Amino acid sequence: ADRPRFPVPAGLPGDPEPEEAFSNDSSRHGGRIRGFPHERGNWATHVYLPCGVQEEFLELLELLLSHARTYVSSLSAMEEFHLSLSQCVVLRYHWIDPFVRSLKERLASFHRFFCVADQVKVYTNQNKTRTFVGLEVSAGHFQLLELVSEVDRVLEQFDLPTFYKDPSFHISLAWCVGDQSGRLEGQCLRELQDIVDGFEDSALLLRVQWEEIRCKSGNKYFFFPLR
Repeated sequence: ADRPRFPVPAGLPGDPEPEEAFSNDSSRHGGRIRGFPHERGNWATHVYLPCGVQEEFLELLELLLSHARTYVSSLSAMEEFHLSLSQCVVLRYHWIDPFVRSLKERLASFHRFFCVADQVKVYTNQNKTRTFVGLEVSAGHFQLLELVSEVDRVLEQFDLPTFYKDPSFHISLAWCVGDQSGRLEGQCLRELQDIVDGFEDSALLLRVQWEEIRCKSGNKYFFFPLR
């Protein structure tokens, strides 16, 4: 009874909320379902590029969300924005430090770069329990693949799942419970793309400069500045 307990993993951007570590009751967190059960000593881990946004970006997001809600009223805006370089994987507590050291070594030589994320696309997670509206990258794909290749090598060292083959790199904007892709694709998607294309200075606004990579493991953040 006196043995120390490992901290419970906190949520990742766009992934389960912290309280989900205590319960799989989906009614407690907007109907979301955990991708894997919580076990003591397991830390949900995610490698990603954080995306800081300007006020104009939030204005565009509000326009897109207002229109998309005419098709799916349950859509909610993301609280923060990022571009994933890994899946959400499970690390044992004692693996965290060596995992982060290996990431730091692999990512040390990368320079800052930019992407253009201007193509509206609808996504679902693997088990179809959530749907996302995102902006897919149309420029900067090669640099992202190089980063993923290095992150994958670290994941392989720890016998963890690597990233998706032929990934669609994107920044998620909004989400809802369940598979709503059929209602959001087609006419809705075309109308959302028209909003993006017609938004003032959208070409400049959706040009994202990446300056650092982050890894979130449980409630710990690790930062890897790009050169």
